[in-house]
Amino acid sequence: MAESLKESIKQKLDTAKLPEHIAVIMDGNGRWAKLKGRPRVFGHKSGVKAVREVTEACAELGVPYLTLYAFSTENWNRPSTEVSALMELLVLTIGKELKTLMKNDVRLRAIGKLDFLPEKCRNELKEAIEKTKLNKRMTLTLALSYGSREELTDAFNSMLADMQKGMLDKGPISAETIEQYLYTTGIPDPELLIRTSGEHRISNFLLWQIAYAELYFTEKFWPDFEREDLYQAIFNFQQRERRFGKISEQITVG
Repeated sequence: MAESLKESIKQKLDTAKLPEHIAVIMDGNGRWAKLKGRPRVFGHKSGVKAVREVTEACAELGVPYLTLYAFSTENWNRPSTEVSALMELLVLTIGKELKTLMKNDVRLRAIGKLDFLPEKCRNELKEAIEKTKLNKRMTLTLALSYGSREELTDAFNSMLADMQKGMLDKGPISAETIEQYLYTTGIPDPELLIRTSGEHRISNFLLWQIAYAELYFTEKFWPDFEREDLYQAIFNFQQRERRFGKISEQITVG
């Protein structure tokens, strides 16, 4: 009975109205592990399965872009033992999941202060990005050492530098110009933002890009998040009326 219910959620999805870009704040690994009497790192390792599940499910459905919030700039303030373990896990995971990315024709990208990552992490990441650069089914972006305020600060400083070099006009700055200087340039804004673990905040993630995203919060911790949970989030998204400042009567029903 439970399996048929899960299957029915996927069957209810309108494949013509899938979000073009889904962003996920993968939260709750540590608390999930604590509830099981295990160290926090055990939760992070267990969360890798959810990453694989969601990535494969998005690729199979036909979602073109998926962005996962893997490590924030604030996460560097965690205990050094946890940070070290996370960096080591990142290296191992990228190496192990490369075959899955290639099999599913997924292109890998990364955004954030990548220079802050340990050299081994950077090298593993660059290698995977290079090997998957021609894949076209879906773009998977990992937000690593990422913070949206830092992204905006970098964008403004880059614009200022280009103005001083004469590469950018000193006139009024448009939203389109700002977008060209963001880490995510060339990627459409997320239409659906999912956050796990019951927290209801954005945590410095894609603040500019999610201006009109639909927000979906679930009580499930990230290691427990499965394909069916993703389908439920997308189904919920498809039931919403996206007005973008207009009134209902102005929305054209497709």
